Amino acid sequence: MRKLLIPVICALALTAADAPRRAPGFALFDSKMQVFDLYDYRGKVVVLEFMETTCPHCAAFADVLREVAQKYPGKVQILSVVEAQKDNANTVAQYVAGHKVTYPILFDAGQMAYSYVRSGDLLFPHVYLIDANGFIRGDWVYDVTTRDIFDGKGLSNEIDKLLKK
Repeated sequence: MRKLLIPVICALALTAADAPRRAPGFALFDSKMQVFDLYDYRGKVVVLEFMETTCPHCAAFADVLREVAQKYPGKVQILSVVEAQKDNANTVAQYVAGHKVTYPILFDAGQMAYSYVRSGDLLFPHVYLIDANGFIRGDWVYDVTTRDIFDGKGLSNEIDKLLKK
């Protein structure tokens, strides 16, 4: 009996590690003091990006996000989040103008980011893909292995998978 129990426990542990987790809720302001609440987007796929206005990879990813917004109007909501300690209304306004951003960029004091990343190391860009039911289905930080998400068609492919469900 013991020999059978160990593989079952291991299988359950591996399955639980891969299980989607509910996206932590939040309500954050943009530079115009408008509040954006994750719950308001239930029923849509949400692309949640943590970024900095001075990050070159974030700037390149803005083009990918613009393409996503054009490809999935009404089906996908893009929300970007900056740390209020590093960016302000002026740096965000320059970024929005320079990269023709049409989606909201929200300000976080750090608590919301921590609830997603679950560590002190927030690297940029970091993107989460949240399904229509509020579960995280993708989590990527920019590096060599995730370039297709940030520079190619990988994000659109992941969104297509969620929209087919």
